[in-house]
Amino acid sequence: MVASGVQTGFSQENFAAFLLERSEPNWLTDLRRDFWEEFQRRSMPTRAQEEWMRTDIRLLHLGQQEWPTTSVAQTELPSAALSTGVELAGQTVTLNGRTQSHALVARWREQGVIFGPLESIVQEHPELVRKYLLNRAVDPRYDKFSALHAACWGCGTILFVPRHVCIDAPFHTMSILSDGGVDLGHTLIVLEDGAEASVLVETASCQPHDKGFHCGATEIIQGAGSRLRFVGLQDWGSGVWHLAHQKAVLSKDASLQWTIGALGARLAKVNQHVELVGPGAECQVNGVMFTEGKQHLSYHTLQHHMAPSCRSDFLYKAALQDTSRTVWRGMIKVDQGAQKTDGYQRNDNLLLSAKARADAIPGLEIEADDVRCTHGSTTGRVDEEPIFYACCRGFTRKEAIRMIVTGFFQQVFDRITIDSVRDALGRSIARRVREYE
Repeated sequence: MVASGVQTGFSQENFAAFLLERSEPNWLTDLRRDFWEEFQRRSMPTRAQEEWMRTDIRLLHLGQQEWPTTSVAQTELPSAALSTGVELAGQTVTLNGRTQSHALVARWREQGVIFGPLESIVQEHPELVRKYLLNRAVDPRYDKFSALHAACWGCGTILFVPRHVCIDAPFHTMSILSDGGVDLGHTLIVLEDGAEASVLVETASCQPHDKGFHCGATEIIQGAGSRLRFVGLQDWGSGVWHLAHQKAVLSKDASLQWTIGALGARLAKVNQHVELVGPGAECQVNGVMFTEGKQHLSYHTLQHHMAPSCRSDFLYKAALQDTSRTVWRGMIKVDQGAQKTDGYQRNDNLLLSAKARADAIPGLEIEADDVRCTHGSTTGRVDEEPIFYACCRGFTRKEAIRMIVTGFFQQVFDRITIDSVRDALGRSIARRVREYE
């Protein structure tokens, strides 16, 4: 439950109270005011716009969302899925946009690593935050929701890894919503040249059917030769509106493995972009989506090759039950000077219901003439024949379907090098599988 004193709606009055509550550098307050004006100028997206024509948010009313301006009452928190049995380098936990706990192993602090709540680090290291926050990756003026987030983010996590520091244990962050809660959390990850790290980020609700609103952003900035494994598991309650902008910027010879698990939310609209700005940069993005009920998950991906000799590989797989729907819209963009580009994108969809729907829209925008860029998409239903043969060998129908779904996702699972992540995704999907219609 959210404590009393909660204001309702993203209004000018509540925004002013929000600013008074925070003790922040003047430059950040000025930025917030600027982005708030941008938010007010922008209208809500409509289905007349190409990006939103397959995603209907008419039932989302920002004026009805609760905006906590006081502390949040404690409640029983869900357990983490990704960090179970894992030795961590650091961890942060938030509830309804408020930091509940944070920790950083002393060994890494002594090597200059900065990790913790963004709202605290901006006080301790204001110039570091100012250098990177919302000016190198995510565009606060992209749309109404990016402007809202930029103006009103209240909590978040920052990870800064100095040059050539290699961290051998993952960092973990967990964002939690109680019923009716709001989260505008921000994740900022900066790896300097030659640094290495792994980050596990997950979201969850206190109860499976809780409502809520999340409008977040993730910024990843990698220096030359840096290495990052980043995992995001979205498992909000079935009543949560999930809106997010996520962007990574990779310098020369930087490497990123980015794994996405999208399982929860009533409606999700996520923009996931990777910019390869230095020669030799490479990224691998793995996406797993599993939907049920009336869920609607929409992921728009962009592989933007801005420098020569870069490689990008995007693979998204979705399995859909009931009347749920997924939208994947991918684009490989190659600038004129980005010769020797190697870009690949693929989206496969498995329909577990005759009423489910998967939209796949791959695209290419190529201005260079010495590239290799390919894309593909498949959509189909489960064949009854393998279900029949599995049942003949003693499996129940549900067990047979579960095996088929697991096999469908295996190509993505094989890419995941972190055992806890692979196991957590497999378990989360398996327990959602129902009998095929």
